[in-house]
Amino acid sequence: MRPLEAGEPTAIGPYRLLGRLGSGGMGRVYLGRSEGGRTVAVKIVHPHLALDEEFRARFRNEVAAARLVGGDWTAPVLDADPEAAVPWVATGYAAGPSLTEAVREGGPLPAHSVRVLGAGLAEALAHVHGLGLVHRDVKPSNVLLTLDGPRLIDFGIARATDGTASLTATGVSVGSPGHMAPEQILGKGVTGAADVFSLGAVLVHAATGRPPFSGDSSAALLYKVVHEEPELGALDGDVRELAAACLAKDPVARPAPGELARRLAPGGAAPLVAAGWLPGPVVERVSRSAVRLLDLDTGAGEASSGPVAFDSPSGQGVFGPPDPAYAAPPPPADEAPAPPGRLSVSVAAASVPEGPDGRGRRVSCTVALAVAGALAAVTVGTVFVLGALRNDDDAMSGGDGAAQPPAATDAGRVPAAYLGTWSGRAAARDGTIPLGTFEVTLRQAEPGHRVGTVVQHDLIGNTCTDVLTLKSASAEELVATGRGAGTNGGQCAQTRHTVRLRPDGKTLRYTSDDPDAGDPKARLTRRK
Repeated sequence: MRPLEAGEPTAIGPYRLLGRLGSGGMGRVYLGRSEGGRTVAVKIVHPHLALDEEFRARFRNEVAAARLVGGDWTAPVLDADPEAAVPWVATGYAAGPSLTEAVREGGPLPAHSVRVLGAGLAEALAHVHGLGLVHRDVKPSNVLLTLDGPRLIDFGIARATDGTASLTATGVSVGSPGHMAPEQILGKGVTGAADVFSLGAVLVHAATGRPPFSGDSSAALLYKVVHEEPELGALDGDVRELAAACLAKDPVARPAPGELARRLAPGGAAPLVAAGWLPGPVVERVSRSAVRLLDLDTGAGEASSGPVAFDSPSGQGVFGPPDPAYAAPPPPADEAPAPPGRLSVSVAAASVPEGPDGRGRRVSCTVALAVAGALAAVTVGTVFVLGALRNDDDAMSGGDGAAQPPAATDAGRVPAAYLGTWSGRAAARDGTIPLGTFEVTLRQAEPGHRVGTVVQHDLIGNTCTDVLTLKSASAEELVATGRGAGTNGGQCAQTRHTVRLRPDGKTLRYTSDDPDAGDPKARLTRRK
């Protein structure tokens, strides 16, 4: 677990956040604690997904279905708010390392542990599939090793993204290269058999310390999954036979989860777990983690921050009083307050000052709200995005501008009233989706040249930058073409869009013709 950084929330709904457990294409996962003292894992969906109404509908349905998942080998859904400005879900916290961490630190698991692991996960999948759900992202990092047995986590969200416009366009594939079933990669219909394939890959990883398909790129991994046989390493006996059957290319040839569970543990996984199933080093680590968890200070009575402007009206509170030192800056007197949402959030301590090298500040944003990542591979009939988009245009490099001296000043190009740095809160979809803060910096330039940047700081710690190329400027309006900087992370898209800035008294009105991003709007004030 990592400590909360500047700009990250400290409370979601009724849960105080204690630290960050991990992050991925769908969002971030935090360790939280309720007012009653229960420890939970809280997953906050990336804000850009909130723009997709189909995602929201599927997320809502999947959360409702995932509440039914109460099997012995899963983490139960305890609470959720799919209607929040930024949707979230809370599940029971399982104290133990992920399979990825356990193998990385201690090597492959012994044969008995692998057998119990496979039986428990197979029983979990049999239960889940019986409810009409498909996990779609069974992988070592989604398997936790606890004293009470394995836990399969992260239900609902992977399924909720299936078929949404923002994730099935040229943006990101749903699943993890090397663990996805061939039919997932090829875009064919996905059933519970895809989870069985992924379980086979997990068994190989647990037993050998290596995945069954290896490669130096995502494209190579996907190709091998579709066209080559798995590498089973030192696996032997019936576990090797079962893993190979799970990894069959044909979904029909794979065993059902119930059959797999019976063959691995005829009497069920529970008796094997009760007799002790983890190797000594893992048990020691779990015990240390449990002690540290008990010692964690929730910070009750010492809240370091207060709620931002989109507090929940639904009665879900935040912990502790707001601290003015870390509260969001108030809007200008003539600015309407940010639209209310249903997310109750507190923001962590303010960013540290930026150093001369441009580092030291933790900010967040989602300029490209339609894409959660940029990866690409071409398979027969299907395009998957597999590597970061590259841009060799210096004007779009996203650097600090040191290598590009500013154009000679000429009052005829950009009116002086625009120049400088402006900032303000932004929203999409006519003010219904808060996007965090926009920071716009403008300098003197001629049409066709770089005139500035837009940096967005979103609500959960992401950062994206748009580079602006001037199209025209007058006293009434500045028009520029925006495009994602080459230094952006995978959550940002590089699509071009038109940005308009119009003076309005002492403020600038920002609008963007970018339907995929919800046509963001903001009112900006000049920074002193």
